Amino acid sequence: MAERRIQEAIERGEFDDLPGKGKPLDLGEDDRTVPAEHRMAYRILKNAGLLPPEVELHKEILRLTDLLDAIHDEESRRERRRELDYKLMKLNMMRRRPVDLEVLPEYRDRVAEKLSRGGGSLKANKNGLK
Repeated sequence: MAERRIQEAIERGEFDDLPGKGKPLDLGEDDRTVPAEHRMAYRILKNAGLLPPEVELHKEILRLTDLLDAIHDEESRRERRRELDYKLMKLNMMRRRPVDLEVLPEYRDRVAEKLSRGGGSLKANKNGLK
């Protein structure tokens, strides 16, 4: 359903004025954790700056993991480890429930704003996107 809406928005030209239009997608990031059928939608949303909060949190966890490997000071390692543990717990809690755009109104509003800039028909309402 999401891919169909994205395709319709593309056909209406709603993504024509996005930053990076006409440039190749940045495929440098490892997207193996994204199911194959969702990768194109993920890349489009990522390039438009509209990743869901749990994806942003996952990226932060990966960054912290890399940072932890590079820290040699024990106190700094403990601080980063506590931060990493907190973010992992938060991500696990997010994954235990279905994504609900009502719980994430700022994300829903950002998506609706991006899509409506091109004069499209996707608008935010109390029931999500329509």
